Amino acid sequence: MMQAILDKAAGGGRISGDEFLVLAGKADLYELGFTADAIRKRKHPQPVVTYVIDRNINYTDICISACKFCAFFKAPEDPQGSMLTREELLAKISETQALGGTQILLQGGLHPDKPLEFYEDMLRFMKETGIHVHGFSPPEICHFAELSGRSTLEVLKRLMAAGLDSMPGGGAEILTDRVREMLAPRKCSADRWIAVMEEAHTLGMRTTATMMFGHVETMEERLEHLQRLRDLQDRTGGFTAFIPWPFQPDNTALAAATPIEKTTGFAYLRMLALSRIFLDNFDNIQASWVTQGPKIAQVSLFFGANDFGSTMIEENVVAAAGVHFRLSEDEIRHLVTDAGFKPRQRLMDYTPA
Repeated sequence: MMQAILDKAAGGGRISGDEFLVLAGKADLYELGFTADAIRKRKHPQPVVTYVIDRNINYTDICISACKFCAFFKAPEDPQGSMLTREELLAKISETQALGGTQILLQGGLHPDKPLEFYEDMLRFMKETGIHVHGFSPPEICHFAELSGRSTLEVLKRLMAAGLDSMPGGGAEILTDRVREMLAPRKCSADRWIAVMEEAHTLGMRTTATMMFGHVETMEERLEHLQRLRDLQDRTGGFTAFIPWPFQPDNTALAAATPIEKTTGFAYLRMLALSRIFLDNFDNIQASWVTQGPKIAQVSLFFGANDFGSTMIEENVVAAAGVHFRLSEDEIRHLVTDAGFKPRQRLMDYTPA
């Protein structure tokens, strides 16, 4: 039975949720990797691995969500909390562009006081530089909507009019309400996360999707997460890529309350391959060198990943959990070439830069 499932997936067939659980429970790492690699080669016959040059700018670390897995946020009353000034923002964008960067990944905490107009003004200011703004996330959109008394659809329309080009898949964590209640009860529900993404897609905006795994979730809940993403992609086709990455426990309230071991490289590669096998309607899967380091990311290219993600000129959230991997564009190109692939810089929508 298991081999039949693997053969079906490798040949382009869609596996069911029950079949996913069979593979998750019984397939070995080699079988999963071989199948995921076959799917990757079918979707991307040319030996090309893409990457994007960008910078992750966190406009504030002040946040009312207080997610138990986050080591980055500051409570509103914390005197160490901060907001980027316009001068700091411009300096970061200018440095990014000088390094060949094409976009800014813009995200921040759920600030309790800033009106929607603040974010619109920030977007207009950023767009004057000509940079692509890949910004905010469904929890931020829901937060802006609640503070402004507007619908998420109206908020999206206004932000797009102000210059928002695309949206990252942040804040997904695991798209089941049991897990979300445990980790981040003040964040939007799983249904609302999906609804905001669907609204963005219907407006013509492209987005990415993520999954943070390896904490309190079950394999069945990982499946529910992937099923929600696959179903939405069937309806809209708006996702450009999927990025799974493991929870980083150091310095977090969750790990302090519940001992959680870091996800191993083997466990990460298994989940990466399972994602590639199940998400048959996603063209691109990103390797997570930011959490796994360059060598495991290199191996990821044989477990379903076809994209090396971002150069991450700046990254703060994962770094706050004690993980400090850094790669320049030259290092990414060298790693990709050494793995037997051709590196190619891309834009957010995966067209060549």
